[in-house]
Amino acid sequence: MLRRTPRFAGARGALSLLPEPCLNTPSVFLPILLGTNRKLRRSVHVARWLHAVISARPDIETELFDVADFALPQGDYGMDIKDQFPQWRDTIIRADGLVIVTPEYNHGYPGALKGVLDLLLKEYVHKAVAFVGVSAGPWGGTRVIEAMVPMVRELGLAVTFTDLHFPTVQSKFDDTGRLLDAAYENRVRGFLDELVWMSRTLKWGRTNLPSKHHPTPLD
Repeated sequence: MLRRTPRFAGARGALSLLPEPCLNTPSVFLPILLGTNRKLRRSVHVARWLHAVISARPDIETELFDVADFALPQGDYGMDIKDQFPQWRDTIIRADGLVIVTPEYNHGYPGALKGVLDLLLKEYVHKAVAFVGVSAGPWGGTRVIEAMVPMVRELGLAVTFTDLHFPTVQSKFDDTGRLLDAAYENRVRGFLDELVWMSRTLKWGRTNLPSKHHPTPLD
């Protein structure tokens, strides 16, 4: 079963990232999905740091999901089994967007990540998604993000143009998950600001502009 990850106290500079307050602007709900179940994964440091940074912002609600917590069956796949994962289903229904933290494995994305994303379809439509790429080498997940863009587009998600990259991730965090590179404190601000803008814009559209996916304005 899924577990909610607590706020990561070691997130460097999380409180310094609070934006200017916006009057009468509701928060958006942006869950995070950690996309690898590999043993000794370094991506977990990225996901927990990002969770703490987002949790410190008054304009965003969030929750951290981990593909390692999904007991995906071997004999079935896709939307037919989504009701076996009600917390994920209900979270995405309520979500205004999604953050995906994914490593790059042989120029591609982990199979477990694809399996979790494929549990749903209509629940994603006209919502924003932003990518955080992680790699042990110098590319920072650039190629895995390129591979994922057409896939999430098919799911109905709208991709932001501001990615966050963690090349040589082993040098970015210590063994406790403490961030060692202060440059990310500024990078993550722009990354999140763009995602919040897109999420709010798409939320307005889903609420006010009927489409074949939303034939009447949402409550």
